[in-house]
Amino acid sequence: MIPGIGTAVNVATVLLGATLGVLLGNRLPTRTRDVVTDGLGLLTLLIAGTSAMAVLSDDLTDEVGTGAPMLIVLGALLLGGIAGSLLRLESRVEGLGGWLQSRLSGETGSVERHRFIEGFVVTSLLFCTGPLTILGSLNDGLGNGAEQLYLKSALDGFAAIAFAASFGWGVAASAITVLVVQGSLTLLGLGLGDVLPDAHLASLEATGGLLLVGVSFRLLRVREIPVADLLPALLFAPILCELAVALH
Repeated sequence: MIPGIGTAVNVATVLLGATLGVLLGNRLPTRTRDVVTDGLGLLTLLIAGTSAMAVLSDDLTDEVGTGAPMLIVLGALLLGGIAGSLLRLESRVEGLGGWLQSRLSGETGSVERHRFIEGFVVTSLLFCTGPLTILGSLNDGLGNGAEQLYLKSALDGFAAIAFAASFGWGVAASAITVLVVQGSLTLLGLGLGDVLPDAHLASLEATGGLLLVGVSFRLLRVREIPVADLLPALLFAPILCELAVALH
């Protein structure tokens, strides 16, 4: 198995799904596209909830105790939020979306620009913050197979169709984010001797689940949570878990 093939397939499914979604979306009324977005928001919330439940994982509680998992996730979110806000990750992602919109889209009106950026930001976060992104990419790099990324590719392809019907070509631009993030993680996997311990993976999955809750809130128009500013939490979660294991 060639390392990186899973990411290549994932990028292709996002581009294909986005193209089909744009072609379909132009034939759907705005109300229908809004309903589709709401449905995706609810589905994202369901996926987020199942991922966040990893905070109760036996692998995690056995290593750090019953009280520490919540503190690990809380600490990861606080430290990640501070780091991300200082680095202005959310505004940088939005700026990248605006730059791509001006290069890739012929529409320059403010409404279409906002639609492009929102589609790029939301789908970039959705496609790159889930546990399959990290675990699948690392396993692909380690030579353990790309089955997880193939599953993710199928899910992302169908999601791209629905999102592009609402947000347009901004969804296709998120393929660049998928390529950079998953490609980097695959390269990281090539340099690792083994995957993270189960407890560390559980803390990472729980933290990623909460980030997906923020994505679902954006889709449901509950609140514009700056999820990109919270992305460093995914780095802090396994670090704090290791600290908790050492203190346990």
